[in-house]
Amino acid sequence: MTKAELIGAIAGEAGITKAAAGKALDAFMGAVAKELKKTGKLGLVGFGTFSVIKRKAREGRNPQTGKAIKIPAKKVVKFKAGKGLGDKVK
Repeated sequence: MTKAELIGAIAGEAGITKAAAGKALDAFMGAVAKELKKTGKLGLVGFGTFSVIKRKAREGRNPQTGKAIKIPAKKVVKFKAGKGLGDKVK
């Protein structure tokens, strides 16, 4: 599903315009990003939990040449689905 398709689905379910649904989705994504940057964790009961984890620096291989390369440490976002979401997709 693309972002445009998601906006259309939200608009249809909520009975609002696609423009309003787009603004709501952008506001949601912005709020999630802001909270993850601030605290590193965001839980939505029945949906799931977003968290920030730190990946250590590691050594990898260039698949074309086989040469060893260094992969730097970085922070990544992790999502763990909640029970409510898991039950809906069964």
